[in-house]
Amino acid sequence: MESVPVYTSLNVPTAITSPSINCIQWSEDGQAIFTSKSAVYIMTPEPGINFDTTTVLRSSVDEDTDDRPTLGWFRTLIQFDKTDACRWTDHSQDWSVISLGAMDISVWAMTLSPSNITPDAGCILAVLSSNMDLTLWMAGKNSLKGEWKKITNVTNVLLEHFMQDESFSSTAGTIAAQNLCIAWSTQAKFLLSPEPELDASLLVCGNRAGDLIFIKYHPQEENKIKIQCKLSVTDRWITHVAFSQWEFIEPMTCTFMTIESEMAHRFNYAGVALVAYSTPDGSIGIVKVEQSLQATMKTSPFGLPFTLSTSFERVETKISDARQGTLTALKWIDIPGRSRILVYGRPGTIHFWSEPSSPSTSSADVSTYWSGLYSIRLKTQKTSIGSTSLQPLSGMQYIHHLDALLVCLVDGSFHVVYGIAAAGPILDSPPASSSIPTPLGEGSNLRSATLSTTVRGVFARVERELKVTSSDVMKINGMVLYDDEFGSVVWIHEATRPADFSYKHDAKHNSLFTVARIWDDVSDESILKTLVDILKHSKVGSAPLHYLRPVLFHLRKHPILFRLHSPLIKMLGIGNSGAEDGDHTMNIHLDQMQENTLDDSLRQDFRNSLKRHLFGYNELLLLRMRLSLADFAWKSSSDAKQADFGGVAHGLLNAISHRNLRTLIRHLIAMAGAFTSDEIPFVLRLVVQSTLPGSPVNLAAEGKKLSDIARQIVPVDEHDKHLNERCPACGVEVPLQSIITATCTNGHAWSRCSVTTFILSTAQVRICIGCTRKAFLPFSSLGNSQGDTTGDTNAMGRGETRDFLPPTVRRSWFVEELLEAVHRCLFCGNVFVTVL
Repeated sequence: MESVPVYTSLNVPTAITSPSINCIQWSEDGQAIFTSKSAVYIMTPEPGINFDTTTVLRSSVDEDTDDRPTLGWFRTLIQFDKTDACRWTDHSQDWSVISLGAMDISVWAMTLSPSNITPDAGCILAVLSSNMDLTLWMAGKNSLKGEWKKITNVTNVLLEHFMQDESFSSTAGTIAAQNLCIAWSTQAKFLLSPEPELDASLLVCGNRAGDLIFIKYHPQEENKIKIQCKLSVTDRWITHVAFSQWEFIEPMTCTFMTIESEMAHRFNYAGVALVAYSTPDGSIGIVKVEQSLQATMKTSPFGLPFTLSTSFERVETKISDARQGTLTALKWIDIPGRSRILVYGRPGTIHFWSEPSSPSTSSADVSTYWSGLYSIRLKTQKTSIGSTSLQPLSGMQYIHHLDALLVCLVDGSFHVVYGIAAAGPILDSPPASSSIPTPLGEGSNLRSATLSTTVRGVFARVERELKVTSSDVMKINGMVLYDDEFGSVVWIHEATRPADFSYKHDAKHNSLFTVARIWDDVSDESILKTLVDILKHSKVGSAPLHYLRPVLFHLRKHPILFRLHSPLIKMLGIGNSGAEDGDHTMNIHLDQMQENTLDDSLRQDFRNSLKRHLFGYNELLLLRMRLSLADFAWKSSSDAKQADFGGVAHGLLNAISHRNLRTLIRHLIAMAGAFTSDEIPFVLRLVVQSTLPGSPVNLAAEGKKLSDIARQIVPVDEHDKHLNERCPACGVEVPLQSIITATCTNGHAWSRCSVTTFILSTAQVRICIGCTRKAFLPFSSLGNSQGDTTGDTNAMGRGETRDFLPPTVRRSWFVEELLEAVHRCLFCGNVFVTVL
C-alpha cells in the first residue's frame, strides 16, 4: 500500500476556538490565512518565491526527495489585542447589549478582501472577535513574515455613526454596531480594457439588530472606510452571511459570473451579486446588490469618464427545509453556465438550493440542470470514539472537474457529494460517465469512507508523539484545497480525547498545520491542461502566485519537470499565440494635455492612468505569468535543460519590456506640455531604451518623437550630461549601456532600479518576491513609518528629503508619479517587500 505524501506538518502552539468553513482561506495574494484563539496566522507557500528562502519553515514526517519534495512556508501572524476590546456597557446599560464573548475574548471570524486594493497592491483582512470587535488589517513592509498593521477599528466608526443619528436610541445604536458575521465580496469586473482602478468590492456585516451593513474601503477617508448602506432585513440576529460572485446582466452593470470574450469586446457590463444571510432559527434570506458604471464628465485628460454606483434590494425568495435550528455553514457555489447554488449545513445534514437558470446564464442543455432544494443526510464515518455526523462543517470545497463538493466535519470525517451542477446532489454516487480518481492507499473510487480512512491514516502519522487509538479524535477546524483539483488538501487539526473529561490549559493546546495528498489525480496531461486553463482565463487583480499555485506545486518535482520540458517550452514561448504576439498596447489612446497647469488632481489622474495601462491588461498579465513559469523552470531544471527555458524567458522579458516602455513613452508625450528640465534625464533614458537592439520599429519611432520634444527644452549637445550618471563610490562617469547593471571603469558594479533604470545606491529600495528585481521606494511609503497608509504622496509633503534618488531626478514629478503607480513588479507581476 502506497503511503500518502505529507508535504507539511507544522506545529501551531495554540487552540482553535472557532472551527468553520472559513477558518482557513486563500487570499488572492496566494497566502493561506487561518484563525486561532488569539491570533491570525498568515502562511505563504514557498514555490515561486525567490526572496529570503533560507528562512522558510519546513517540517514533515516525509523526507525531502525529488519526487516527493516537502513544502516550505513563510509565516507571520496578527496578535489580537484583548485590551483594545469595546466596553459595550459604556454606551448602554441595557441587558440586550451584553456580550458573553467579553469574558474570554478570542478571534471569532475573518474574511479577506480582493487583492490589489491597498497602496502596495495587497489585500485587507477583516477580523471579528468574540466580543464583536471588527478591525481591518493590512500588510506592512513585508507581507511574507513582517508585521501586519491595524488600519481602522470598524466598530468604533459604526458606534460613532449610529450614536450621532438622532433616530437611534443609545441601546439601538449600540446593538446596530454589534456584528456577528462578516463576508467580503470579490471584485466586480466591468470588462473594460485596460481594467480601471476602481475598487468595487464590499464588506458586508450582519449585526444583532437584524441589519446588513455594507462597507467600502476608502483610503482617502480619515477612518479608511465608508458606510454604503444599512439594510434592515429581519428582527432577529444575523448569524451567517455569504456573498456570491458577480454576474453580468446588462450593459454597464455587473453581477458575479463570466461571459464570452466576444461579447466582452462589444459591450461594457454592470453586475449583480446575491448576499445570503441566516438567523438563529435557521431561516435564510437573500439581498441583491447591483453595481453599475454611470457616465460622467472627465476631470482631466487622464480621468475616467464614469463613476461607480451601487444599489441594494431585499429579495422576496424564501429558502426553507423541514429542519429547524441554526446553521453550521453558509456558502455560494458559482459555476459558469448555470444559476448560482447556495449550500448550507445543519447538524447531520447539508442542503443545496438553486433558482431556475435565467436566459443570461443558461446553455442549450439547461433542461438538465436541477433547481429548487435538495437535502442530504450525512453518514457517520466511525473513525474514532467521537465520530458523529452531527458535528459542524469545517470545510467545503467544490471540485470542478468531478462536479463534486468535498465536505469536512469537525470530527475529522470527509464526505463527497456528486452532481452539484447538473444531475442533482447525491452522496457518494458519481454519474456513471464520470472518471473518478482513486484515493491513495485505497482500492475503490473516491468515497466518503475511503477518504476519511485516508485522512485518519495521515493523522496517525503526523502525531508523532501520540500513539493514536480510537480514543483520539482528529478535530479538524478548517480545510481548503491546496492545488485545486489534484488531490492535495490543507487542514488545521488538534488531537483531543473528549472521553477523558480533563481540562487542558490554553498553553498546552497544540494544533498541526498539515498539507497532504489524499487522492491521486495527477498526470502530465492534467497538469498541462490546468496550465492552459490558467493562462487562458486569468484576469488582472489577483497576484500571479495565486493563479499559478497548483502548477508550481507539481513542477517542483524534478521527474515531472523533466518529462514536461518540451510541451512547456512550446506553451510558454512568445510565438505560440498570434493574439499574444499582437501589440495590445497600440490601443493606448491618450488625450494631449492642453494647459501647462500641473495640479494635484491632474497628477492623481495621471498616476491612475499609468496604473491602468501598466497593470490593467489581461494580455500583459499572462505574459508576466509565463515569464514567472519560465524563470521557475529555469531555476529548477538541470544544466542540459536550462538553456531552453532561458531562451524562452529572454523572449518574454523583451516583449514585456517593450510594452512597458511604450506605455511610459505615450504618457510622457501626452504630458509634454508640463515638461521641465527636471524631466529630461528620465526622458532621455526612455529614448535610449527605445533604440536598443531588438526594439520594434514603431517603438523606436515613438522614442524619436519623444526625443524631438526633449530637444525643444534641452540642446542636443547637453543630452549626454543629462543621460550619464556618476559612480556613487568613486565619482567616475557611468554611461547607460545596460538597464540591469552599471559598472564604472574602476570596477564598481551596481544594480539598476527596475522601474527607472537609475543606479541603486541606497537602502530605500523594495524587492520583488518573485524575480527579486529591486526598485526605489515610492515617496508615500516614507510616511508610513508614522502609520500613514493612504498611499498619497501629499501625506509625506513635497518638501521631504529625496536624497535616496539620483540628484538629476529628485525634482521630477514624473518619476515621483511613476514610482507611486508601480505597485507590483513590472516584469513578473508579483508584490514588493521592504527589508529595512
